[in-house]
Amino acid sequence: MKFVASVLATATAVSAHGWVDNATIGGQSYQLYQPYQDPYMGEWAPKRISRKITSNGPVEDVASIDLQCGGISAEGVIGSAPAPLHATATAGSTVNLKWTYWPDSHMGPLLTYMARCPETGCQAWLPGEEPVWFKIHHEGRHTFDKTWPDDVWAATPLMYYENGGYNYTIPSCLKSGYYLVRHEIIALHSAWAKGGAQFYPSCHQLKVESEGDVVPTSLVSIPGVYDADAPNIHFQVWAPGTYEIPGPEVFTCPS
Repeated sequence: MKFVASVLATATAVSAHGWVDNATIGGQSYQLYQPYQDPYMGEWAPKRISRKITSNGPVEDVASIDLQCGGISAEGVIGSAPAPLHATATAGSTVNLKWTYWPDSHMGPLLTYMARCPETGCQAWLPGEEPVWFKIHHEGRHTFDKTWPDDVWAATPLMYYENGGYNYTIPSCLKSGYYLVRHEIIALHSAWAKGGAQFYPSCHQLKVESEGDVVPTSLVSIPGVYDADAPNIHFQVWAPGTYEIPGPEVFTCPS
């Protein structure tokens, strides 16, 4: 089994991975940061609502600040940087994120977190390693008795060129304000080996309008939320079985 997984992982290592290409928020379409275009445009680079990512490659160190919103610390790009703009959204509304084509071997869960930014906005804010994040959605394995290529994961719909993307809903009870949204795929195709899980984070900034007044208080830090030794990070995806999604419980509005 490890030999098969190793061959598949090697074969796909040279293929493209992916990133969140665009978002539909409040009925408006936003092109998100383009890692192979924006850095080369200089002063003509478009202003975005999304934070910079350095490539379509993964973050593999769960203790790295790159896990938060991207970066390649090993090459001197330590973490990401705030974006200049925010998208306006209504609490309770649904946001659609469109990934670029996703490799069919890169099975894994999708997770989305939010963090409340300062009252002045997210455009100059870096969370660091403070516990500021709460999870608003996750989705994992849908089939427990199948293996690749018949296994179905949250990432599976993104493996088709024609797909509807990924949706998350902004909790309806949240207090109005500025929020940083962190969305990710955890690709588990190489996670049978310790340190083999691949994280693909993407962060965008919202101005949320709401009649709610809830500020979540059960918060986690990123990095810090995942453990490289945990069985849902160091995981044998090429065998059937159940899968427990990592991270905290999903936040729900009080009834």
